[in-house]
Amino acid sequence: MNQIETTAKPEGKPGVEEGGRIASKWPFVRLRGAYRRLLKLRGTPREIALGFALGLFVGMSPTMGIQTAIAVPVAALLGWNKISAAMGVWISNPASAPVLYSATYVVGAELVKFVTGTSPTSDMDFSSISTLLKSTPDIITPLVLGGIVLGIPIAVAGYYVSLAAVLRYRERIAKSLSGRVKRIKEIGSRRRERSRRGKKKRKRKRRAGKGR
Repeated sequence: MNQIETTAKPEGKPGVEEGGRIASKWPFVRLRGAYRRLLKLRGTPREIALGFALGLFVGMSPTMGIQTAIAVPVAALLGWNKISAAMGVWISNPASAPVLYSATYVVGAELVKFVTGTSPTSDMDFSSISTLLKSTPDIITPLVLGGIVLGIPIAVAGYYVSLAAVLRYRERIAKSLSGRVKRIKEIGSRRRERSRRGKKKRKRKRRAGKGR
């Protein structure tokens, strides 16, 4: 029994290490899976790219939690791809939101300061609900403006990147299919040629048999 226990313990370590490696790669695996799903969506490349760009733009707005509910109906109304729009809003997620909204707030605050000459309150006390509600305009306005300013170039870049990716994927699939069709035709022509040769041989044998 002691020998079994001593041999069982070292076998557990590689499993833990392997599990750690899988966990560390998990976000990249999910991103790669989402990228592949985007490429395989049905619809024209332009509709997919426009839907994705719309999702990115909505994802930059301070509406986290209802962004999908905003992007999908708008995409449906405009005739763009609804699934790619829902995928685009995930630019803002629990992991990226702190960095994303910090950047949009800073940009929006600078814009407010440039236009009005006054900067939003940076030293806020959120110790009570009433104080938080009073400070809401000072928070939301820079977030909205910053989201628009940063969201437009990100959406434009996302449109062209996703459009190029979908077009490249479909061209690769088309080439692969054309190559398969070509090989199938070549195989078919070879079989037909073999059957013709076989028929000619059989005819020759019949003629040779009659001549005898």
